[in-house]
Amino acid sequence: MTGALTGAALLLFIGTGGGVLLEAIEHLKGGNAVIDRTLIAAMFLNVALILFGWFRYRGLAEELSQLSDADQRAKLLSQYDPLTGFLNRRSLIEEGAALFTGSLRRGKALALLTIDLDHFKTVNDVHGYAIGDALLTLVAEKISALVPGSSLLARLNADEFACAVVFDAAYPAVVDRIADRLIADLSKPFLIGETEVHVSTSIGIARSDIDCTSMDALLRTSDMALHAAKVAGRNRHAWFDGAMERSVQLRGELEAGLRVAVPNDAIVPFFEQQVDLTTGCITGFEVLARWEHPTRGAIGPEVFIPIAEGIGLIGDLSLSVMRQAFTAARDWDAGLSLSINISPVQLRDAWLAQKIIKTLVETGFPASRLEIEITESALFDNLPLAQSIVGSLKNQGISIALDDFGTGYSSLAHLRALPFDRIKVDKSFVGSMLDNPDSMAIVNTIVRLGDSLNLPTTAEGIENAAIEERLRGMGCAKGQGYLYGRPLCAAQVRRLLAEKRLLAQRPDISAPPQRGIAPRLAG
Repeated sequence: MTGALTGAALLLFIGTGGGVLLEAIEHLKGGNAVIDRTLIAAMFLNVALILFGWFRYRGLAEELSQLSDADQRAKLLSQYDPLTGFLNRRSLIEEGAALFTGSLRRGKALALLTIDLDHFKTVNDVHGYAIGDALLTLVAEKISALVPGSSLLARLNADEFACAVVFDAAYPAVVDRIADRLIADLSKPFLIGETEVHVSTSIGIARSDIDCTSMDALLRTSDMALHAAKVAGRNRHAWFDGAMERSVQLRGELEAGLRVAVPNDAIVPFFEQQVDLTTGCITGFEVLARWEHPTRGAIGPEVFIPIAEGIGLIGDLSLSVMRQAFTAARDWDAGLSLSINISPVQLRDAWLAQKIIKTLVETGFPASRLEIEITESALFDNLPLAQSIVGSLKNQGISIALDDFGTGYSSLAHLRALPFDRIKVDKSFVGSMLDNPDSMAIVNTIVRLGDSLNLPTTAEGIENAAIEERLRGMGCAKGQGYLYGRPLCAAQVRRLLAEKRLLAQRPDISAPPQRGIAPRLAG
């Protein structure tokens, strides 16, 4: 509309302006020409319209330029991560698809490295999000410097990056070297202001010429390989193979099964005997979780416990097993104890002690007969919270054992930091002590340390009489292992205890809670 108006004004100016100007010039020379005032007015009106159109044109041009800049910025934001400048996930898939096709056409292979910072959440928790963001920026800069310049780089989520590299399919060692270089350099400390930050890196790698038909598939399989690297211990890289996919499918099936099994108490307690090494008498049992899967049969805790931890069910699973074990054991002889291992994940729950105490109240099992086992590695994440939980449990008369002693981070420091009642010697040392002098020395040292600190020791994994005899000679108080029998279900334990006259009269479950347990937690 503005252009049409300006064009019409120009035509009128040309048509009227010429005549008016000639008349004005003749008039100024003293001629008889008479200036038509209407034409003068029309001419000035045309000039005004032309100026209006020109200014309006300039304004529109600036608006269009601003819109174009905004569109460009919006486009950049939709394609790139604003913190690191790397591609985002969607753009990686789009641009990676072209690289995928191009590498195939040239007879090359495309490797996708999925790079994850181990325990990055701890950096944010300890140092704050500003330090975390600064760390991510430095990591991105280091990745850019370490990989080939033709690589595609992306940030997939908070602390996960991706690098797509074209390589000769016959020489995958080239990709191995890139991954090793990344792991080595990213494990070096980062200095952010006056703060020194340490992280490690896990990398999963997939290649386009093996079991991958698209960029989407490459991204999915490299993520599986990343999970395998983390399970293997972190700070390493792993290549994808078909077994990983089968493992993921199995895990998905077990996850679904656990979501049904846990609320239905299908994970049940089994009981492993604990024996006084001096008298040979049963002193109690360690509670172990067992799952009889409806289609896959017996599944060991080493399989389903990590899955339960990963999907947030470990707390419910543990309390379910406790509740069943307490109910089964409450009418055993009063001298028999129950030992139950607590997952490191559970020690992050500030309400753990209250939940355990509430379960004792509901089942009527005496707190004095319960021993909670905590591994050294579980204390590493948050020692102050662990101290609070242990303190609450001890106040109710529950005993605390340090499990797997000697395999963790800082054994002596933890013995000083928490009021333990017992030390458990890890079965990896006990089982090899007769064949390995180092294991023998470790077991002997732990038993002597426990004796000096007035902490009795329990040895796990006793499988023959020779090991038992040697432990007895060292002064180890208790033992458990296959020498004394395989773990038993509740019914089998009941028959065993009946034979040994170790069943007490069944208590009245309607009686008041045991002394030492806070009644207010019931319900």
